[in-house]
Amino acid sequence: METSMNPGSQATAAQPKAVHAPKKAALASWIGSAVEYYDFFIYGTAAALVFGKVFFPSIDPKLASIAAFATFGVAYIARPFGAFILGHVGDKFGRKKVLTFTLLLMGISTFLVGALPTYDQIGIASPIMLVVLRLLQGISASGEQAGANSMTLEHAPAHRRAFFTSFTLSGTQAGLILATLVYIPVSALPEDQLLAWGWRIPFFLSAVVVAVGVWVRRSLPETPVFEHEEKQHVTPRLPVVELFSNHAADVLRVIFAALVSVVSTIFAVFTLSYAVNTMHLPRATMLTMLVLANVVALGAIPLWAMLSDRIGRRPVFIIGALGSAALIWPYMWAIASADMTLIFTFGLLLSGVVYSAANGVWPALYGEMFDTRVRLSGMAIGTQIGFALGGFAPAISAALLGDGPTGWMPVALFTTATSVVAAVSAWSARETYNVPMEQLGKKLRAVAA
Repeated sequence: METSMNPGSQATAAQPKAVHAPKKAALASWIGSAVEYYDFFIYGTAAALVFGKVFFPSIDPKLASIAAFATFGVAYIARPFGAFILGHVGDKFGRKKVLTFTLLLMGISTFLVGALPTYDQIGIASPIMLVVLRLLQGISASGEQAGANSMTLEHAPAHRRAFFTSFTLSGTQAGLILATLVYIPVSALPEDQLLAWGWRIPFFLSAVVVAVGVWVRRSLPETPVFEHEEKQHVTPRLPVVELFSNHAADVLRVIFAALVSVVSTIFAVFTLSYAVNTMHLPRATMLTMLVLANVVALGAIPLWAMLSDRIGRRPVFIIGALGSAALIWPYMWAIASADMTLIFTFGLLLSGVVYSAANGVWPALYGEMFDTRVRLSGMAIGTQIGFALGGFAPAISAALLGDGPTGWMPVALFTTATSVVAAVSAWSARETYNVPMEQLGKKLRAVAA
């Protein structure tokens, strides 16, 4: 009731701080996401290339690969639990507190991974500590994107919300680029040096990039709409209870739409391992292709977002999801054929161009399903449950992978199925690109009234 009576006063109260804040919020989200996901993705690259040999050397190589991918996936077990906690904090006490905490937790956890003794040094305690640190990374990631997206969405000007929120995902791509660039010279080390100490370097460098992220975010103001609710004393006592009372269907939509993330982890983690460890393609060449795909994505993401500000969130997201469902087949066929020209062609088209449509639009699509009172909780819980399958997708795919030249087909089918589910879920959502901020997340009958 309070919100429906005060949209005008909300806009007036927000105006002075909102003039210069959108660009600053977008920049802070970009840099913070780049830092956070540099840390997150160096773990994925290490899981694909070295963790099976370093932490699980005493078992069959295929089982070691599955085990290494499973440690990558365990972070996604922690992410839904972290989403409930950090969503509550962000919706009750503010977006900025969550964003500072997530950066520090991710940086400390990542640095400690680089300091871990190996299985040969201390036995089973080594992979156990690896799993614990990966769980802490998962808790950190559970609040980062939802917090950054909420912060940017609530600072963004009307009719450009998708463009501004897309900077969070551009930052994620930049973090993946940085992580992969760091690994290219490291992966070129002789095998014994890579396994002995080389793999630790990217983890130790995280201390530098986290310090940069904290410095950038230190002066970012809280969002005007949250400050207004706080001053009016209308922030919910229990955001999660209100979320599931009023937005349960939208939480389910986000969960199923977030399954499109399977494309990302299959592309960045599983197919890297498949190309290098199964097809014996050059590590440095495949890492270079990953970098180029993400460079293309840096340009494509804001362009898709601008298109969605004109024609709507749903059609752009669906193009990305269904296009990815189709392109995973020629990409994996190209890897199985060891055709580097086609690998680069389909890899850049899949990850750089087409997947970027869904990836660049989901921050606005998901965030606009909820009102300010529960936005961070709704985005965090919905995405992190959906992302959980994406996190385990490499391990699932390693188990699905068959022998012979067509052994990759079950993996492609798995990726296609999850992308189609994501497209259907987005299609069922309300279109929100032209809905005013104060009406987002409200029932249709209330908006009409």
